[in-house]
Amino acid sequence: MPYDLEPRYPVIGGGIDYGYESLVAALVGSSGVVAIDGPAAAPWTRFMARLVTALEAAGTKPHVVDMREEFAAWPEIEKRTDATVLRGDPVFATIHDAPLSSLFKGLPDPDASPAITVVFGPGSALVRHDRLWYADLPKRLGLEEVQAGRAPNLGQTAQARGDVRRLLFIDWPMEDRHRRELAERWGRYIDLTDPDEPRSMNANVLSASLRDLVRGPFRTRPTFLPEPWGGRWLAEELGAPGGPNLGLGYELIAPEAGVLFGTDRPIEVALDIVVAREHVALLGAGRAAAGAFPIRFDYLDTVGGGNLSVHCHPRETYMREVFGHEVAQHESYYVMVEGTRRSIFLGLRDDTDVAAFKNAAEVSLRDRTTLDIEQFVRTVPARRHQLYLVPAGTPHGSGEGTVVLEISATPYLYSLRFYDWLRADLDGDLRPVQLDHAFANLVSERRGSAVRDLVPEPIGVRAGDGYVEVAFPRHPELFFSVHRIDFESSVPDRTGGRFHVLNLVEGEEIEVRTAEGRRHRLRYAETIVVPAAVGEYELIPLSPSPRKVVKAFVV
Repeated sequence: MPYDLEPRYPVIGGGIDYGYESLVAALVGSSGVVAIDGPAAAPWTRFMARLVTALEAAGTKPHVVDMREEFAAWPEIEKRTDATVLRGDPVFATIHDAPLSSLFKGLPDPDASPAITVVFGPGSALVRHDRLWYADLPKRLGLEEVQAGRAPNLGQTAQARGDVRRLLFIDWPMEDRHRRELAERWGRYIDLTDPDEPRSMNANVLSASLRDLVRGPFRTRPTFLPEPWGGRWLAEELGAPGGPNLGLGYELIAPEAGVLFGTDRPIEVALDIVVAREHVALLGAGRAAAGAFPIRFDYLDTVGGGNLSVHCHPRETYMREVFGHEVAQHESYYVMVEGTRRSIFLGLRDDTDVAAFKNAAEVSLRDRTTLDIEQFVRTVPARRHQLYLVPAGTPHGSGEGTVVLEISATPYLYSLRFYDWLRADLDGDLRPVQLDHAFANLVSERRGSAVRDLVPEPIGVRAGDGYVEVAFPRHPELFFSVHRIDFESSVPDRTGGRFHVLNLVEGEEIEVRTAEGRRHRLRYAETIVVPAAVGEYELIPLSPSPRKVVKAFVV
């Protein structure tokens, strides 16, 4: 069976409403203020033009309030969201933690009489209202709109061209916090993937569908992105769309992931909403339940491509004080394809002088000359089914020809590059190298025996008839553990009050079967979440081939 590009789950207690007819039916004959909140990158102008036309055709002429006109002036928005520590940084901005309300010059007080009033746009829920709807747009589509210059940033007018840097580090964090605060309040959730035919659920159907979802295993919708170092494996092995040079496969990237409900024309609901509404059933009651979904799974494909950049990630204090994020970007690499070079860049060489490394990197960046990175950074053999630990501050990268499954903390945007092979991005511009950030986070002690500890040999933790489970010893800075289960027959397991994330790293297909009798097929390279509420479950072989499952969980 092929890799499933669009896993879908049942709608419970009702159905999906398609188009504007159901939206109009919910408004015609009523009075008061309906607030339709949502992200800045949503196609508001197109959506509202269609909604107003449909309402007028039904005999209702609404009073309309565009919240985008209530923002403070753009220079004032920039001032309010500016963080001096990263002022002028071409790649990063400090996450802005103020509420969405801080961006407005004031809030309108709409009058609903004699007709209904529709307040729309980011922050609409802040206005006095009688009903609240939320019109969402999947993150991947919002990013495309801003990259193409078709959507503004949060706080800009509808005609403005947005900036990706602001989108990632200012808009999304503010919008996500605002959406989580509203998640228990809205009466209708609208997916604007196709603004000509919006798909929506009323609150009762959405609630029932989310409750049902977390009673069993589920997958999020994967996303695939081209990269200048990208390869062919994602396209050729998984059938991923997007053409050549796909370098990233987002299996489970919590800030961007969505879940599809419905069989024919599904509605996409952000994973962040699932976490907000069903956090205990999904994550459990322990440490993992405190915030967003804490673990991410993604692919790095360099088969037929090039070496990944040699980079590190921010350590905890730097991440908090400079980038404004509370969680360090700790990672691990699980090798699925060894590659031609059969190497992983990991840690420093025993004899590396950090000052000489920094000087050589600065010369390479300034003069655009080749840097012999292996003079300073160690390489280790890339072994299939081996886990490589990458705590924050460790220089690392995957060599050409490999496929790496990253099993990591949720943050994913903070690659601080030492060297990127003088490579151009997809637009032909030289890719940025962040030497100040990279060397400020470099852990110079990660060399010699400390690097050997980052390539742990697995240790058996349990075995049964036809299976064995091994654990890769965990670095003390990593808050998650990674196990692997090798099996020929059924394997019993239990969540123990915390969620599991599984990936079938070898074998054609298995079934994940819960004690309640729920069944979910898992094909090669697919990632699945087993919510904490599932309890006991089994892994059932469905094909004669050897099979291995990687399992990650918060300790």
